Amino acid sequence: MQVSAAVPLTVRAAGIIVALQGLTGVGFAVAVLVRAFGGGSTTGSNLYGEAGYFAVLGALVVVAGTGLILGKRWGRTPAIVIELLLLGVAYYAAGPSGRPEFGIPVALVGVLVLVLLFLAPSRAWSLGEPPTPPPDDQDRRR
Repeated sequence: MQVSAAVPLTVRAAGIIVALQGLTGVGFAVAVLVRAFGGGSTTGSNLYGEAGYFAVLGALVVVAGTGLILGKRWGRTPAIVIELLLLGVAYYAAGPSGRPEFGIPVALVGVLVLVLLFLAPSRAWSLGEPPTPPPDDQDRRR
């Protein structure tokens, strides 16, 4: 897989964060699976199914993040949807669940990724526009 040199740093940073979120989901799936092997799965509580569900979701999030890191434009939309969903999860964790110690950090990371993906260089890249060159010294002196 080749990495495009024209991908803005903002997109790559967002991709790294999204990929780490996906790895966290896969890690959670492994933890649930370990609990299931330890006898935690009972009638009405299928931990094997839950582990599989989180493994698939986590893997898909890793794919979206990896796509952004490699400069694939298709990774931006899934990453935005993931972050919007995580903002809803963060709201529920901080508010109705009464666990702001979980909700607030998740919300901050979600907002950070959204900001990175909506900054001007990221938007221009997603639309296929050439990167804007920095102003030269002569333009600054005028």
